[in-house]
Amino acid sequence: QVRLVESGGGLVQAGGSLRLSCLFSGGTFSRYVMGWFRQAPGKKREWISFINRSGSITNYADSVNGRFTIARDNAKNTVYLQMNGLKPEDTALYYCTADGQYIAGVPTAELQYDHWGSGTQVTVSS
Repeated sequence: QVRLVESGGGLVQAGGSLRLSCLFSGGTFSRYVMGWFRQAPGKKREWISFINRSGSITNYADSVNGRFTIARDNAKNTVYLQMNGLKPEDTALYYCTADGQYIAGVPTAELQYDHWGSGTQVTVSS
């Protein structure tokens, strides 16, 4: 049973940085592509980043491109999201996701991911 556990969220001032981590267990991590989503209060869940199995291909939503960086360490079964230049509009619950059925392209829809963590809260104050 695949399990994803996020950590690293917290309260930060605008312009600050946080690094989220997601620990994967219950499967072969290197066989899964990984993603990050977020959901702000009263808003739909939003895809923000993707990384392929080896970590050689990444992709970002326009809203975070240039400020956030996704990376993975297959030896540690962990995916990271480095968030710099945080803005109040980045305040949300951040979810780690895994897709074991990936074939091609950049999966940005929730239904394309098989497994979800319970989320870690990021709050950015102005």
